[in-house]
Amino acid sequence: MKWNSRPALAAAFALAMFSSVSQANDWPRWRGADFDDQSKETGLLKEWPAEGPKKVWMNEDAGLGYSGFAVVGDTLYTMGARDAAEFVIAIDVKTGKQKWAAEAGPLLTNNWGNGPRSTPTVDGDKVYAMSGKGHLSCLSAADGKVLWKVTMEELGGKVPGWGYTESVLVDGNLVVCTPGGAQGSLAAFDKTTGKKAWQNSEWKDPAQYSSIIPADHNGVRQLIQLTMQSVGAVNAADGKVLWTTPFPGKTAVIPSPIFNNGKVFVVAGYGVGCKMVNVGANNVVTDVYANTDLVNHHGGVLLYKGNLYGFSDGKGWTCMDFAAGTVKWQEKKALKKGAIHLADGMLYLLEEDSGTVVLIDASPEGWKEHGRFKLEPQTTQRSKSGKIWTHPVVSGGKLYLRDQELLFAFDVSAGAARVP
Repeated sequence: MKWNSRPALAAAFALAMFSSVSQANDWPRWRGADFDDQSKETGLLKEWPAEGPKKVWMNEDAGLGYSGFAVVGDTLYTMGARDAAEFVIAIDVKTGKQKWAAEAGPLLTNNWGNGPRSTPTVDGDKVYAMSGKGHLSCLSAADGKVLWKVTMEELGGKVPGWGYTESVLVDGNLVVCTPGGAQGSLAAFDKTTGKKAWQNSEWKDPAQYSSIIPADHNGVRQLIQLTMQSVGAVNAADGKVLWTTPFPGKTAVIPSPIFNNGKVFVVAGYGVGCKMVNVGANNVVTDVYANTDLVNHHGGVLLYKGNLYGFSDGKGWTCMDFAAGTVKWQEKKALKKGAIHLADGMLYLLEEDSGTVVLIDASPEGWKEHGRFKLEPQTTQRSKSGKIWTHPVVSGGKLYLRDQELLFAFDVSAGAARVP
């Protein structure tokens, strides 16, 4: 019996090893598996050809909107508006062809562009997605079958001015979202059944545009969120407030908080700037610094090797020391405002006005460029007030970009440079 079980054990071990390797390239949610907007991939191009990396495919029917990408295995998940509804859409990463599309909610209409803003979250065999009007759906990852649904309106929420943009958090057995309002800013559901686990009635701020991040700190699983009035955390087990601290935003607060070693960094646009706090023993919060050297609207900020990188309104692309809040370099002329992503020690920057994509070193030594190209073709359906706002993502050796209904995959693997 023992002898016969060895092949099965070996096969199981090999399968486990294969699974862990394949999952290393996955991008299961907004800002990735570790919520840091950093791809775990290596072996990528460090220098782009003059014309840019090779385009592998383009899908011309991803729907309108600004939804980002979740990539797991051979499937990319996103959202898009078609006619009078919003859909969760699954796409084959090898061919760019649609696998399935499932209706997620009624159409959000907005002067800056109609359609969804959120990125789906993939957890095992399920996908969770928030529509622009606040319909949270749980779907089968295999075929898009809707398993359960709840609306933010049922939870006392009101659609924010630019729609619900949060990419929901799946944490343990819970899926957590931010309906906002008098019934409680945050709410959690059993991820399998959709039964409400808790809603925080202590925190009543309206929903803004940021997404929750989790952190294990002070012996508790903390769920950290940013609103117009404050940044704070609740206990994942019951939703009780652990701490809050003022962060008065203006007009809209959008970028996700960053947690590192007991420190929480938040940033917003409209002249607000950034702030870091220390969450000490007993969750006592003290300010570390606050300044307007980094004023990030919605292109995102990421932390890499002790430094923050992102675009600062009026000052350009910025590298700031995370611990001290001091600027190491700023570059205003090389590229205008846009979104950021990191893979294999390199920063992928996307200019929102022109669709120009630039590769630079992720280094505190300064701006060092290694290639650029312009996203082409571009949509003719974008609102006059809209721009190319979907953030870039690298997964499986491909760089994914989007301009409304047009979804692109570029080969950025080092092997691509050797292909004739």
